[in-house]
Amino acid sequence: MTVVDGTLPTAGSSRSTRGAFALLGTLQATLIFTLAAVAVPLPRIGHEFGLRREDLILLSAAYGLTFAGLLLFGGRLADRYGGRRALTAGLLLFGAASLAAPFAPGYASLLAARFAQGAGAALIAPAAMTVLRTVFHSPAAYARAMATWGGLSILGATAGNLLSGVISALLSWRWAFAVPLAVTAAALALAPRILPASAGAEKRGKRPALDLPGALLATAGLALASYGLVLTDARPWASGRVLGPLAAGAVLLAVFVGVERRARDPLLPPRFLLDGRRGLGLAATALTAAGTATVFVLFSLHLQDGRGWSALRTSAAFVPFAVALIASSRVAGRLVGRYGAAVVTGVGLVTGAVGLVLLALFGLDAGVPYAYGALPGFVLLAAGAAASFTGAAVLATARVPAERTGLAGGVHNTAMETGPTVVFALVLAVGGDAASLAATAALFGTTAVASRLARS
Repeated sequence: MTVVDGTLPTAGSSRSTRGAFALLGTLQATLIFTLAAVAVPLPRIGHEFGLRREDLILLSAAYGLTFAGLLLFGGRLADRYGGRRALTAGLLLFGAASLAAPFAPGYASLLAARFAQGAGAALIAPAAMTVLRTVFHSPAAYARAMATWGGLSILGATAGNLLSGVISALLSWRWAFAVPLAVTAAALALAPRILPASAGAEKRGKRPALDLPGALLATAGLALASYGLVLTDARPWASGRVLGPLAAGAVLLAVFVGVERRARDPLLPPRFLLDGRRGLGLAATALTAAGTATVFVLFSLHLQDGRGWSALRTSAAFVPFAVALIASSRVAGRLVGRYGAAVVTGVGLVTGAVGLVLLALFGLDAGVPYAYGALPGFVLLAAGAAASFTGAAVLATARVPAERTGLAGGVHNTAMETGPTVVFALVLAVGGDAASLAATAALFGTTAVASRLARS
């Protein structure tokens, strides 16, 4: 699918159309912001509640486990009942959990709130893309919207890392939940006014079946496998605590594939993933999310533990990343219109790979000043990630029927959520931090070659 430029449609667009996109885009960025909201203040939370390392790992992963595990089912609900209805239901759950989290008296209640936030997010994300398809009717207008949409998630992740450090340093980690709570309240108030009512795909004759067996298998399989990978941060791969969830998750996902092949209306039609351009978009999405998440984690620890920086100064170190990301995202959409999504995705991956190599060679060396070591790598990685996410979002949602928009949104967000968990665990097994960055750069380059083959 080729788009005209990287801006939102102007022909026939109205203030309500721009308002709808602004609301939906803010929600998408907020979902990823919430994922990163406890990353920097995690040590403070552990000290306050007296938590072990394994407890902190589970608390950090809880939101992402339910978010990733329930996304496919959330997409099915959006396709069956309509985007705005599913969006409203997700907002109510997400908002209630965001209200409970800052008042959590202990670890168990905070963990439950994070799980509930992830479940609400799993309904909001695909529903927002379903509504977006209703707002932008024509394929070209929808592609232009998706070209802009692609950079919103990484922007939310960057903002989460930046603001969580600032908020925890100046106030308390509990105030980080004020952001998703305020956005949710605003969305619930504005959605009935500026978002179109659910229509089309929810008509009784076109409603897809819920496929509850597939939903349970996919959710349990993804959650267990992801949890096993998360535990590799604290335990060896051969540990029973790691192998147990990994094996159980793999078995459940294998059963899921078998069930889906025989289902009359499967949760994830096998042919949906066979489109080469869609597969490239999903791979690039997962890998780019993984690369940026890896850098955020490694450098948050390196700057604070290796260089003795404060949480506030560490957050400030990522400001150039955010600036480069915003600037590059504005350009990337126009480049998609001129050169095509696959070209922009490939160039973005190569640029990101160069940034990762610079970070591996110089950024982790405490003897090299930040301005000459980490900063150039941050800027190149941000520019590459913006281009890759922008192109990949168009590739992942191209040629999707309107009644499958929720499915496309669920699959796209699943790639974004599971990518960091899988790739981060694999590259950490390579060796030290520098080796992990170099391995991630190699994966970027390999995927870029695949994008070149897809165009030939």
